[in-house]
Amino acid sequence: MELDYQEIGRRIARRRKELGLKQVQVCEAAGINDKYLSCIERATSIPSLEVIMKLASALDTTPDMFLVGTVLHEDAEWRNVAEILHGMSPKQLTTAKSLLRWISQEL
Repeated sequence: MELDYQEIGRRIARRRKELGLKQVQVCEAAGINDKYLSCIERATSIPSLEVIMKLASALDTTPDMFLVGTVLHEDAEWRNVAEILHGMSPKQLTTAKSLLRWISQEL
């Protein structure tokens, strides 16, 4: 499956506008540069998984809304996990991703 970064950018912008937020507000909540968000929304920059997670949290949704266009897991448990991941450093996110891959393969 190939990701359509133009569509991802449109989904992020659409969600931001639905919430009535300016780019700078989302950037502050996500801890990213406002110029970077503009580039993501216009598909001139490709966001990392970490940035997708931060934006999803800042925009009160899940990463799948941006990546595939629908919220696949609306339950509270998913949101709890996303909130934990949102506060992690890049090194912690890498470790968490490795752990989740291991768990999914073992169980």
